[in-house]
Amino acid sequence: MPATVVIGAQWGDEGKGKYIDILANDADLIVRFSGGNNAGHTIVHQGEKYALHLIPSGILRENKTCLIANGVVIDPKVILGELDGLMRRNARLATLYICPRAHLIMPWHRELDALQEASRGEHGLGTTKRGIGPAYSDKAERSGIRIGDLMEPDRFAELVRRNLPIKNAIIEKVYGGKPLDADAIIEEYLEYGKRLKPYVRDVNSLIHQALEQGKHVLFEGAQATFLDLDFGTYPFVTSSNPIAGGVCTGAGVGPRMITEVLGVMKAYTTRVGAGPFVTEQKNEIGDRIREYGHEYGTTTGRPRRCGWLDAFMIRHAVRINGFTGLCMNHLDTIGKLDYIRLCTGYRLNGTLIDYYPSSLRELSECEPVYEEFSGWPSVDISGVRSFNALPEPARRYVRRIEELVGVPFKYIGVGPDREQTIAL
Repeated sequence: MPATVVIGAQWGDEGKGKYIDILANDADLIVRFSGGNNAGHTIVHQGEKYALHLIPSGILRENKTCLIANGVVIDPKVILGELDGLMRRNARLATLYICPRAHLIMPWHRELDALQEASRGEHGLGTTKRGIGPAYSDKAERSGIRIGDLMEPDRFAELVRRNLPIKNAIIEKVYGGKPLDADAIIEEYLEYGKRLKPYVRDVNSLIHQALEQGKHVLFEGAQATFLDLDFGTYPFVTSSNPIAGGVCTGAGVGPRMITEVLGVMKAYTTRVGAGPFVTEQKNEIGDRIREYGHEYGTTTGRPRRCGWLDAFMIRHAVRINGFTGLCMNHLDTIGKLDYIRLCTGYRLNGTLIDYYPSSLRELSECEPVYEEFSGWPSVDISGVRSFNALPEPARRYVRRIEELVGVPFKYIGVGPDREQTIAL
């Protein structure tokens, strides 16, 4: 019963969608297990670009089944908008099912997310204001509303009327916002419910049936290791557990069922929003990486902070997730520079450390230790399809990363398209 998990090894935006799309070719089920529409996957399929936020990246494989599991928080307007967009483009789609246990993002979640972020002022977390955090908060305090509740109109209406007075009191009295109307919310969401009903099915049983039958299940993570609620650079993190262990609670599978864990990374490092970033380049190098790599958010359009690849950080991600292999993107991008630096460790107060700091103060005081490599700016590698055909400086860079992190590469991306990939 092969089960593969794909996880972001950095701060997200690593290009997980590309490898999920590639791996989906040999998978029977593709399962999204965490996060919400604060995530963004960009897939280039037959020369066309598709930006997905909630729907699993395998959706463009028409003979497959895509599942959204219980660990995801769902904005029904967003997911229906994605489906409509795909259909308008006449894309041939996989079968899609949504777990009734998945929690809904409600209008008060989006409102509170925006108001809370505004109240933080200069200490803002960089939230996408999509309502993700407040939705997970309600889930934890057991006042959330689930997809299954939306399938029962009377129960859904009761839950909205029970929740909204409390939420309105917070919106008005704490943040000075405008109250929301229960009737309008109920009417809007029940219409969404009618359209979503054909997609709702017990996802967990489908996963286990597939595993018991020896089928290949591919689990798709959103966000990434260093945005994990427990192991990321807290509080500049997301509100769920996008690490490999999150699959167990986010989709209801035991750890012994997982056979392969792949970490996706870039050939450099990027980050969106606030928080420490040891190898960040606030200079011409960072600007060039951003422009060469088109580093702007899929979900928000925000310019990403850019810097050198941090192998010390990747090594920590390897430990937390138990990666069995790595997938790299943007080797073509970093090679456009005349020289490349690779962070091999951190020095704190003059001393090399052997742990990734939990303290933001310590992390912000860490100095990167670099090794330098030659780029290959005069060589276009976008058409290369074998590792040995890469220029020697590119091969040296890749092999050194493997040595430092202790895990081999399985795929290397030399362009955005599905075909622009080297399998090792």
